[in-house]
Formats: sequence, structure tokens, C-alpha cells
Amino acid sequence: MKAPTLAMVAASLFLAGAGGVAFAQNADVSEIVVTGSRLQDYEPTETPAIVLKKRADNIITNIEVTCDTRDLIQRRQELKSTLQALIKAAGPAGIELAVETDDIVRKFDVNDLDSIIRAATKVDTSTATLTLKTRVLPTDTFESVTGRIEAFVNKTPKVGRTEVLMSDDWDLTLVGPGQYRDAIIALVAADANKTAAAFGAGYSVNIDGLTLPVTWYQSAPLELALYIPYRQSIHR
Repeated sequence: MKAPTLAMVAASLFLAGAGGVAFAQNADVSEIVVTGSRLQDYEPTETPAIVLKKRADNIITNIEVTCDTRDLIQRRQELKSTLQALIKAAGPAGIELAVETDDIVRKFDVNDLDSIIRAATKVDTSTATLTLKTRVLPTDTFESVTGRIEAFVNKTPKVGRTEVLMSDDWDLTLVGPGQYRDAIIALVAADANKTAAAFGAGYSVNIDGLTLPVTWYQSAPLELALYIPYRQSIHR
């Protein structure tokens, strides 16, 4: 049997990966949270050799906006005024206000402002939790991109007895991971063709698992490694 050409491998891998799972993921443009951006040691437990390296789309962190003015009406007004100041200043600062639910990030709707204010555990204190997001630019370092959010929080006016407390955790996000499926398959195909050729004439490659969805891990402070958890074997 002849070693497969790159075109043959690419075509067969694409067909193998074109099942229902892959289609559903390609249609999904959700923004996914990759947790632990500063605490991970960037070492995956078990992944295939071929991965697609990509910068994260955004970096996010949570803030807690609290106010302990004794009068409830005044307290809520001070809290809302500070939240409105955050909303107003966000765009020009390159920041977006968001809400994170089950590792999915969605844009914060200003109409939900009242609904996010709740009583805190401390007496006579109200609080609201928001997610702050900023794009990871090609020139960014971890320090510059996190500093952008920190500077935004520090500069935003706080009304009355309101405070804005930042979380120590930073997470990366990835928008629509399924869109990278074809690029990953092309890398797998090229590697399979090269591997078969290295064994000489008469060898072919068998690959299983390409119907599984695209997955990922963090490979550097602002970088992700995307892959399909396939398995490869060589046959003659």
C-alpha cells in the first residue's frame, strides 16, 4: 500500500471530523472561559502531539462593587451611580462589562443594572458582581493587558461610600473554538503524511477520534493550544 499523500489524508480526516459534534461546535460562537490563567503550570495531562497555538481572544476578571452607606435608598443610589460610571468609562478604556455563567461570557445588559444589586453578608451593605473583559492585543504582555483593567478600575469615580474590589484571578477566553477545526485537521493531516513518509513506502496512517470536539489548554500566560483528541497509528 502506498503512503498517503497530504491531499488524501486531509480529505479523509476532514470527512471523519464532519460529524454532528463538529457541526454543532462550528455553529457555536460562544465565548468560553479558560480558567486559571495565572495559576496553571501550562502542562497538559494528556494531549496529542499536534496542537494549534493561538493567543486568547480576551482576558477577564471579576469585580465586586460594594457600598455600606447606612440608608438603603441612598446606598443603592450610590452603588448605581458608580456602576453607571463604570459603564460610561468602559468603552473608551478598551474594557467591556460582561457576565459569566457556567464558563460562558456574555455582554452585560445595562437594563439588568437593578437586578445585579443584592444585599451583602455584612449588615447595611449592598453589592454587585460584574466581569471586566479586555481584548488581548498582539503586542500585549500579561502585565500590560491586566494593567489596562486595573487602571480602568482605579480611574473610575466611586460615588459616596462605594468601593470596587478586584478579584486576584485572571482568566482567558476563547470565542467560537469550533471555527479552528479545519486548521487543526490540516495540521494533523500534514503530520500524518510526514510520519507515514518517514517509515518508507508501503506505510499508511490510521487516525481515530476526529469526531470529538475541539478542546484546548493554556500553553503560556496569554496563549492557548487547541487540539482534537485524536489517536494515530501506523500500518503497513
